[in-house]
Amino acid sequence: MPGTFLSDSTMVISAKPVVLPAPGRGEDLQVRVSAPATGGDLPVVVFSHGFGWSMNGYAPLADHWAAQGFVVVQPTHLDSRTLGLPPEDPRTPRIWRVRIEDLTRVLDGLDVLEASVPGLAGRLDRDRVAVAGHSWGAQTASTLLGARVLDSDGVPGEDMSDPRVKAGVLLAMAGLGDDLTPFAVEHLPFMRPSFDTMTTPALVVAGDNDDSALTTRGPDWFTDPYTYSPGNKSLLTLFGAEHSLGGIPGYEVAETTDESPARVALLQGLTTAYLRSALYPGDTGWKAAAAALEEDPEPLGKLRSK
Repeated sequence: MPGTFLSDSTMVISAKPVVLPAPGRGEDLQVRVSAPATGGDLPVVVFSHGFGWSMNGYAPLADHWAAQGFVVVQPTHLDSRTLGLPPEDPRTPRIWRVRIEDLTRVLDGLDVLEASVPGLAGRLDRDRVAVAGHSWGAQTASTLLGARVLDSDGVPGEDMSDPRVKAGVLLAMAGLGDDLTPFAVEHLPFMRPSFDTMTTPALVVAGDNDDSALTTRGPDWFTDPYTYSPGNKSLLTLFGAEHSLGGIPGYEVAETTDESPARVALLQGLTTAYLRSALYPGDTGWKAAAAALEEDPEPLGKLRSK
C-alpha cells in the first residue's frame, strides 16, 4: 500500500536492460528497473550513478528502496565503464548534459518502462516522482531540482528543472566551483553549480571525512548544496564517512574506503523515510527517524533542516 513501509523481505523484481530509444545520443539508453513484486500506486525514484558506474551499481540503495515500495529506475550514463567511451569521443565534453537528458528521457519514457517490465503495468504513481544521485550523479540529479551550471563568466546556464520531480536525495554532491583545484577547473568546467534556484525539497548527505582531490576546501565543501539552496532542505552529515558513505556503490566494491554496514543501514532508513514523507505529505516517518537519530546516544551522524 502507498504510504506504508514494507519490509526488506519483500520480493523485488528487477529487469535489465530496458531500452529507451535515444536518437542523437549515439546509442539507446539502457536502464534497470527494480520494484516490489506486489502493490500499486508506487512512487518512482530515478537514480543517477557516479562517474564510471552503471545501472548495475548501488544495490544497497536500489534494492532497499524497491523493497520499501518504490520503483527505482537506474540509467547507464555515457561515462559508464561498461560502455568504454574513449576520452577523445566527440560526446565527451557534453556527457554532463547528456546525463541530465538521460534522466529527463526516463521521465518521458515511464509508459515504455512500465510496459516493458513484466507485471509492472498500471502500478506507477506518476504524481510521486523523486530523483537521487551519488557524486557526479548528485550534480546530474540536482539540475532537475533547479540547480544550474555557471559558465566561465559566472552566468547561470539554462533552467533544466522538471516540475514532475517533487523531491531529491543528493549524496556526496560537489560544492561551489569557486574552490576547485586547477585540475578540476581544466577538466571539469561543468562543475560550477549554482544552488540559488534549487527550490525543490531535497535531502543532502555529506561525509565529514570526504576529502576530495577536486577542491582546495575540506569535507565541508559537500555541504554547499544545503547551505546555498533555498527552500525546504535537510542536511545529513555522516560521522567518519568518506566519498562512498560507508559503501553505497555496492557490496564489497574496491572504491569503498570507509566500509561500514551500520552507516549504510542508517542511510537506507533515513533516505527511505525522507523520500516517503516528501512524496506523501501526511507521512510522519521522517520526523520519527530524525527524532531517533537525535536521541541516539552514539549517533552515526547529525541532521539539520531549514
